[in-house]
Amino acid sequence: MGRTATVERKTKETEIRITIDLDGTGESNIDTGIGFLDHMLILFAKHGLFDLEVKIKGDLEVDTHHSIEDAGIVLGQAILQAVGDKKGIRRYGSCILPMDEVLMLAALDLSGRPYLVYDAELKAERVGALETEMIKEFFYAVSYSAAMNLHIKEIHGENTHHVIEGMFKAFAKALDMAVTVDERIPGLLSTKGSL
Repeated sequence: MGRTATVERKTKETEIRITIDLDGTGESNIDTGIGFLDHMLILFAKHGLFDLEVKIKGDLEVDTHHSIEDAGIVLGQAILQAVGDKKGIRRYGSCILPMDEVLMLAALDLSGRPYLVYDAELKAERVGALETEMIKEFFYAVSYSAAMNLHIKEIHGENTHHVIEGMFKAFAKALDMAVTVDERIPGLLSTKGSL
């Protein structure tokens, strides 16, 4: 079906190129300059079964803010382009994911109406070089650029690394479910006729 997209974005702060294949096998080639973000995007690709290439050159001498926020913007744009006209997709996806002490919920609707509800407590200020307050900014950017309604809720968690990892894995599984083509859906899964 060729549900792939490549999006590039260049500003004075970042230079980003992301390619995603929604019908992949979980292969990835990630280089953001931020080790923990690399780890999370590799997990996202693997658990969503998306083939993903990410290359970022950012102003990391300032902090990780611009690289992470812009990565979310470009990833969201790539998802939106790759999903195409949305005909035949399930549209909704959700996952309640256990990981050690963490129980994480991610639910989304590829509705064309962006919204983020984020309910998580990250106890550490950093994981590696990554400022943990940027995790919410990343998912906000993805949800708005992809025009998706996204809910992320930490049901239980203690270790910040585990909590964030649970978010990315649950998001991946929910997105995989939402973009899955269902032969029972002849057009758009909407009574309005548009998404």
